[in-house]
Amino acid sequence: MIETIEQLISDAIDCEHMKVEGDGSHFAVTLVSEAFVGLRSVKRQQMVYATVNEHIASGAIHALTIKAYTDEEWQKVKHFQ
Repeated sequence: MIETIEQLISDAIDCEHMKVEGDGSHFAVTLVSEAFVGLRSVKRQQMVYATVNEHIASGAIHALTIKAYTDEEWQKVKHFQ
């Protein structure tokens, strides 16, 4: 399912960085994309949810945690990790 999630997201959003982790039906996604510039967190999450909504509706994905950053935000986050 991880590969499916990666493919669905990358088909819809041009990402500089993507990491998908999880098992069973619970997943966490970290994305870095300039497509997120100027968007609030909720809008970013809606963009990502839209790419995998079919799998959420079917129950294949039960929980999805999303961290969506612009490149500038990601550089700051990486610095503190």
